[in-house]
Amino acid sequence: MSFRKTVSWLLFPFTMWYAVGVWFRNFLFNIGIKRQVAPNITTIGVGNLCAGGAGKTPHVEYLLGFLSKQYPTALLSRGYHRKSHGFVLDDGSHNATRLGDEPAMVAAKFPNVQVAVCEKRVLGVEKLKQQTQPPKVVVLDDSYQHRYVKPTINILLTEYDNPYYNDHILPFGNLREGRRGRYRANIVVVTKSPQSLNPIDKHNMVSRLKLKPFQKVFFSYLHYCDPLPLMGNVPLPLQTIEAVLLVTGIANPEPMRQYVSTLCEVTPLRFADHHRFTSADIRRIRRAFVQMPNARKLILTTEKDAARLREFVGKEVMSGLPIYYLPIEVRMHPSGDMSFDQTVQTIVHDNILFQERMSNAKFDF
Repeated sequence: MSFRKTVSWLLFPFTMWYAVGVWFRNFLFNIGIKRQVAPNITTIGVGNLCAGGAGKTPHVEYLLGFLSKQYPTALLSRGYHRKSHGFVLDDGSHNATRLGDEPAMVAAKFPNVQVAVCEKRVLGVEKLKQQTQPPKVVVLDDSYQHRYVKPTINILLTEYDNPYYNDHILPFGNLREGRRGRYRANIVVVTKSPQSLNPIDKHNMVSRLKLKPFQKVFFSYLHYCDPLPLMGNVPLPLQTIEAVLLVTGIANPEPMRQYVSTLCEVTPLRFADHHRFTSADIRRIRRAFVQMPNARKLILTTEKDAARLREFVGKEVMSGLPIYYLPIEVRMHPSGDMSFDQTVQTIVHDNILFQERMSNAKFDF
């Protein structure tokens, strides 16, 4: 028995207590003792049952990419590992210390999107509505277990290679809540699927998800772009590089490692998820890079880690290090009837139209 499985079985009694606590919390929401708020603004929640690694941020970016072209759009996140408190709206600096690394990264990529962070999502939505130019659509990042806001659309993500039906609740497994939580979703997206997806495998997986008829299922995959420098916008094809030092501080770097290893030699240097880099870390990265014997080499990291590493740009400890990050894009597999984009756009359009009619209606009593 592996060390992981041994520890999991030792933690099984704690799993039972955790499961009861999560079930009771959801029960209180379901019967209305804990109150959910459905804001009079279109909201889209994106989250997962597992504790990280399902690809929330690239899917949030995918949504922002097409929604912000049609409507004033905002992103509301908790701002994990930020050093600020309360409601904070990006002021254009895209500061990871104020916003957290993921919101800072999104703010830099989508200047036309209002990016805000707040521990209390209900308060955060209300603050966004009070802005001089309020959004019409708010995307809620990592909100599936945050049930105080009831989103217009609730999107659940699950990994192709690690679906929720093969997992168990924490700490025995990696699920934040039981599998029955899947029924709160309007849309389920199976993430990180193969680019060439066998229709039989797709059908079998949909069957094992065991969803209700009203729930729509889509499959997405990751497309890796050419690396970009930490500060700059000139891409560098990986095919021109012999070796990379792969520096990651995310929950599941394995798909990225597998992709990069098909193009060049990889030396991994892994940090904890959401790791806040220090000067000692940068010196450690430098030592590992210098020890690599290859001539054509660079340091490669993720977009999330790049947001934190930018804090060291211009400092001596970072001087001379060729650090690049690997942009990723979400792409959706074709679906039978309406595409993912069409499904979301239809619900958003209808909900915005309904809210405008309600706000303009006059009621006589």
